[in-house]
Amino acid sequence: MTKPRGPYAKTSSKRQQIIEAALAAYAEAGSRKVSVRDIAQRVGMTDAGVLHHFGGREALFTAVLAARDAASEERFGAFEERGADDFLRILADNAATPGLVKLFVDLAAAAAEPDHPAHDYFGRRYEGLRRRLADRLVEQAATRSDTAGPDSAGPGTAAPDTARPDAERADEAAWAARILIAATDGLQLQWLLDPRIDMADDIGRLARVLLDAPAERQRPVS
Repeated sequence: MTKPRGPYAKTSSKRQQIIEAALAAYAEAGSRKVSVRDIAQRVGMTDAGVLHHFGGREALFTAVLAARDAASEERFGAFEERGADDFLRILADNAATPGLVKLFVDLAAAAAEPDHPAHDYFGRRYEGLRRRLADRLVEQAATRSDTAGPDSAGPGTAAPDTARPDAERADEAAWAARILIAATDGLQLQWLLDPRIDMADDIGRLARVLLDAPAERQRPVS
């Protein structure tokens, strides 16, 4: 791919510099709010100069969240390569930057408006996250069933999940993915109000309940 040259290259480079400065500001701020001015001071620019490179405040902070996603992928690997434990590590890692968690919660709510600069970002993010998480849940359920084997069910219980139609398992996984994502977003808000909450542990426990749910529903009523 040809590298950009001229004014576009300078703008792209400056945008990256601003985003890196913003991520550094959030990493150091703890629960303190990070302002456009905080970011501008780090790159030796005015507030207006920073926003000029993004088109507005909301667009700037949307780019910051997208950069956080990219950094997470670099640190924990591509989504398709992650195991369940990696998702929980990401949640635990997010707890180190509460300002970014709050930014995510605030922008996600505002982005419900179709004309919001973050609307498309969150739409694509949730759609991709639901699809990929559902795929991993299907794989994980199949692994659990293979490990359990047909002889592992006790008297009066149904066979493992492998006996269920693929379409039914896919629908179950899509539902579980939606619930896990919804629970994660809601738990982040609770955690901002009460940092004693262990988000990774809570979501891990919920995931285990959801993975066990199909097998439990197959048990006949005695």
